Amino acid sequence: MRIAVGGIQHETNTSAATTPLDAFIVGGGWPGWQKGQQIGAVLGAMNLPVSGAIAALAGDQRVGAAHVVPLMWAAATPSGRVEDDAFDALADELIARLLEAGPIDGLYLDLHGAMATVSHDDAEGELLARIRARVSEALPIVVSLDLHANVSRRSFVLCDAMVVYRSYPHIDMDETGARAARLLIERIARGKPWAKAMSEVAFVAPLTAQCTLVEPAASLMARLEQIEVDNKLASTSWASGFLLADVTCRQQSVLIYGDDGASVRRIAVQFAQAIEAQRDRFTEAPFAPAAAVAEALRRLADAPGETVILCDTDDNPGAGAASDTTTILRALVEQQATRAVAAIVCDAHAAGAAHEVGERRILRIDLGGRAAVAGSVPLTADFVVERLSDGRFTGTGPMWRGAPIDLGPMALLCICGTDVRVIVSSRTMQAADQSIFQHMGIDPATMHILALKSSVHFRADFGAIASSVLVVKVEGDRFSGPSTTAI
Repeated sequence: MRIAVGGIQHETNTSAATTPLDAFIVGGGWPGWQKGQQIGAVLGAMNLPVSGAIAALAGDQRVGAAHVVPLMWAAATPSGRVEDDAFDALADELIARLLEAGPIDGLYLDLHGAMATVSHDDAEGELLARIRARVSEALPIVVSLDLHANVSRRSFVLCDAMVVYRSYPHIDMDETGARAARLLIERIARGKPWAKAMSEVAFVAPLTAQCTLVEPAASLMARLEQIEVDNKLASTSWASGFLLADVTCRQQSVLIYGDDGASVRRIAVQFAQAIEAQRDRFTEAPFAPAAAVAEALRRLADAPGETVILCDTDDNPGAGAASDTTTILRALVEQQATRAVAAIVCDAHAAGAAHEVGERRILRIDLGGRAAVAGSVPLTADFVVERLSDGRFTGTGPMWRGAPIDLGPMALLCICGTDVRVIVSSRTMQAADQSIFQHMGIDPATMHILALKSSVHFRADFGAIASSVLVVKVEGDRFSGPSTTAI
């Protein structure tokens, strides 16, 4: 059995600056553009869907080991609409390699589901349409998707099955790829498509409210998995949508696959209704920056030695933000916080200046505030350069385990006269892995306050060391979006 494998991953925040091809070539939090045998050699056993799919295909005992035909895989840090020439280059390369692969029995694709280009709101649908135009309509295609996918009817129709992550933080990306690969093998073996149904949900919740570690998403996801078992379905998925993509297909979706058409349609509608019934519980209780710091200091006064996390969701680069606002950092300084670290402020100019002067030197710079975000201004101060790094290290947490990370020149800066520090990078990555701190010489478990530019993913690696988490939102920030969006 010959199975072609490939993928293009991008989560598009339509308020951010456009994404060029170079963003996919360089990578950042994940490796850059990989072609052919590089996919398996470089991505290996990382927590990525394509890695899990390749492992499952190569070792599935039901049909013997499948012959994996690696095409290409590319991912870029969440950002603005993908530039058309970048999308065309990626899609053309993927399709060319697919056509050169010779006869294949099936195609597995590692996609995101919330990618938009300058010309296409539904980039995954456009990619699948281009593929279908060049291959047999009968070719089995199974796709894995991010939990935040905005699934369109077009993309749903164009493939045999879509399999969505079941965790946020996404600690099951490789497991999802494996599930999709096994489903593809089953599809080939049965010789015909399953009956399938898609049902939309009438709202999209903010990212912090979609976390599957807490209610109501935790119980809903567990219920969905049980429905799959109890009804002997081929696959059940729930995509909770990406609020920061202002596109025509922004929506939550329930995707059900099985043998009986009437049954899968009924289950899809019923589970969509179950999500809708919990709408009022998909909320967040954010603090303004100054209030968040004050509350953190109050909690620390009652429980010295604990660690409080300030979740800087508005400036989360994992959702396409610039990761360079300094509002929370400024509040930490003004309220004289101690053992406080903010991460990561992406400012290549500041990182470069720190490398020029060297460690243990004092540097006066304007930090951050370079992106055109409402109300965002640089923090002008004297900083002690405490540690420098080339920004190359390996992820250690549940999501980035084993991933080679390259954030360019980095610096750990301490604001003079304070006990407040900031980790500065040259490329964006959300602060969701403790390795970001550890490779800069900081044990995050010993800090009083961690101001993390992340929405939910940080919980996978920092949850065990945090006594409490405070969600922070900056009024007027163009990345925050409404609390929910109706469709």
